[in-house]
Amino acid sequence: MRAVMILAAQVQVRMMKNLLILGLVAIAALVSPQLSGSMAFAQAEPARGPIAQRLSVEGNQRIEEATILSYMVVRVGQPYNPAMIDLSLKTLHNTGLFSDVQILPEGGVIIVKVVENPIINRIAFEGNNKLTDKNLDEEVQLKPRKVFTRAAVQKDVTRVLELYRRSGRFAATVEPKIVQLPQNRVDLVFEINEGPSTGVDRIIFIGNKNFSDATLRSKIATAESSWWNFLQSNDNYDPDRLTFDREQLRRFYLANGYADFRVVSAVAELAPDRSGFYITFTVDEGDLYAFGKVDIESSIKDIDKDRLMSLIKIEPGETYNAELIDKSIDALTILAGEKGYAFVDIRPRVKRNREDRVVDVVFKIEEGPRVYVDRINIVGNTRTLDKVIRREIRLSEGDAFNRVLLNRSRSRIRGLGFFKKVEITEEPGGAPDRTNLNVEVEEQSTGELSVSAGFSSADSIVGSFSLTEKNLLGKGQFLRLQLQVSGERQQIDLRFTEPYFLDRNLSAGVDVYSTRTQVDESFYEADLIGGGLRLGFPTSEFGRLGLRYSLRQENYDYDLDGLLANVNASRTAQGQPTLSFSNPADAATIDAVLGSYIRADGQQVLFSVLGYTFIYDERDDPIEPRAGYRFSVSQDLAGLGGDKHYLKTEVNGDWYQRIWGDDFVLTTSLAAGHIMAWGDDILEPTDRFLKGGGSFRGFKTSGVGPREINSRSYQGGELFAIGTLELSVPNFLPEDLGIKTSIFADVGTIGLIDDLPVGNCTGVNTACVQDDLSLRASVGVSVSWNSPFGPVRLDFSHVLANEDYDETETFRFSAGTKL
Repeated sequence: MRAVMILAAQVQVRMMKNLLILGLVAIAALVSPQLSGSMAFAQAEPARGPIAQRLSVEGNQRIEEATILSYMVVRVGQPYNPAMIDLSLKTLHNTGLFSDVQILPEGGVIIVKVVENPIINRIAFEGNNKLTDKNLDEEVQLKPRKVFTRAAVQKDVTRVLELYRRSGRFAATVEPKIVQLPQNRVDLVFEINEGPSTGVDRIIFIGNKNFSDATLRSKIATAESSWWNFLQSNDNYDPDRLTFDREQLRRFYLANGYADFRVVSAVAELAPDRSGFYITFTVDEGDLYAFGKVDIESSIKDIDKDRLMSLIKIEPGETYNAELIDKSIDALTILAGEKGYAFVDIRPRVKRNREDRVVDVVFKIEEGPRVYVDRINIVGNTRTLDKVIRREIRLSEGDAFNRVLLNRSRSRIRGLGFFKKVEITEEPGGAPDRTNLNVEVEEQSTGELSVSAGFSSADSIVGSFSLTEKNLLGKGQFLRLQLQVSGERQQIDLRFTEPYFLDRNLSAGVDVYSTRTQVDESFYEADLIGGGLRLGFPTSEFGRLGLRYSLRQENYDYDLDGLLANVNASRTAQGQPTLSFSNPADAATIDAVLGSYIRADGQQVLFSVLGYTFIYDERDDPIEPRAGYRFSVSQDLAGLGGDKHYLKTEVNGDWYQRIWGDDFVLTTSLAAGHIMAWGDDILEPTDRFLKGGGSFRGFKTSGVGPREINSRSYQGGELFAIGTLELSVPNFLPEDLGIKTSIFADVGTIGLIDDLPVGNCTGVNTACVQDDLSLRASVGVSVSWNSPFGPVRLDFSHVLANEDYDETETFRFSAGTKL
């Protein structure tokens, strides 16, 4: 029934169209009475011929007889002629409702015989693997419950073939087939043979004299097909990509001084066997130009011209580079935005002097009206509440427009980690001095339930269970329950954070955790149970202060037998008798060497820690920074109740700087810390700083710094300072793979033990720590991959400076797999 209703609606639309056509014909007849005799029915004189006494319809199944007769020019009781019969026949054919129409006049009776086109019941695709049914269904125009026509089917075949050609499969074939069903219905099946992918056999350049073919190939998106590079996806012919390649070549030449460059033609030829394309670029390089005079004509009175000139990236005499003009426009636009001019018009006037081969550039800056924010519209947030996004926007409705604050808003929204894409665009508002801001976001998954397993060269087998929600109920709240197990550490913790406590820019959180740490190098196990409260608030646009309080209980269990075994190994090496816990005569010597461990073994410690962290962050992007810096300082004071008393201080700083574009980014990092006991307290190794592994590459975890020479146990350091230089470099792999490469250099020191004797100990009857506080250094290459199986990181290191008692490593691997 629904199909009949749809069909009736389609018929009514076609009927209205035909009546409109007839009306236009009648008007034309009145204006031009000289029309052909074949249109005699439309002339001023009435038609001559027999009178139609009755109209009869045969063969119709779904379409009403009255609907069919409405398309007829012939009317009952009126004369008709062959021209009118012919026009009626054409009109019925043009409706698309019938596969065959016959009009048989028999005296005064006119019989209309029709064969209706079937209705499509279902559309199916067979043989498609590279393109999904959804992709194909979106492309074809025929749908279920529409009228089947061969012309419409052929158009859809052409559309499907074009879709395959755009995906690089020019050998694809499509054959439509129909399956007859009762009640004049059909299933339409597109049988597809996708054929092999049609690659690019060769890319040829003609006319290039200053740059090689290989150089130009590296500048375009299309690549030649090769059997070994099976990961690339741009080695097929795509007309749209070819247009993009032309623009890429133009940009490359303009950035290298060739102001007259043009692409004469870009032709793609399919090989006779349809196996691949030969793409030929014909270019005209032109002459090499240099910059000439550079000037600014500005109508903005609020900004000094010298201030504007200082932002120009161009020096007269240097090779012409169109990218420097674009960068200068961006810098001038940002400065104008800081002054409140949102729609400032900056146009570079470029004048070529072909005789001297120089280009003069004048930046003309037109003063636009001061603009205010009219409305802020947020779209795309299907789950996140509007207020979560609005509270990160540094502009309010009614404020003067400021581009710096606009960019800052985008960075803050992106830093939430809730969105895959964040874009803020401007459009004219309700008045000439008003602008609307459209914040468009694309949400990504913020919840995760995962079980992971992996292997680390530092921690051996690693496993974890994690239930995390970073955007709880769309309110921006953070909740995590996590269980981690590794060779040295087992931890379970529950963490909750409310970023805007009491609807104020005040974060509040609570933590509950339990940790067991086993450090073989130090021969101890430590069980920690605790909980804490956190509070944070901004001190400025870029600064934030976090306060915290925690109450903890620790239990220490030392492997005294392992410690004594190491001591006996040292004594044996020096020709001294071994010691035994069962021998009363050895008690005094054992106490001198291992007394601090024996007294700490099995000890239960309850203590509280009050601390703060101050962070100042002016990075250009919180996810992938390429410019700016981040600084933090934190202190923890233990002793306001409890058994431990110390003050622990840490300072960290990171600076990011672009070296060559966005591919080469230099990161300079410095980390330093100091801990000191107060009162009569003595620090345990777990209280001191443990470095190595990821924090100091080239050294094993807890493998750098002071060691007790007899037990060979790692003691940790009360002071450390580590600096890092790391340069990200391109690896020429597709960005979609998520593989990043960098080279690094780490240098630093760790040491300063006050609780145990330090020096070049030769005796084996007392505890003694090797602590030189000397510089260590390492260099290497780091490769990270955000793989589908979890994060993977490879560090290849070479140690340049170390002490004999340090434990080094040349390769560090860590990976995780989500099960």
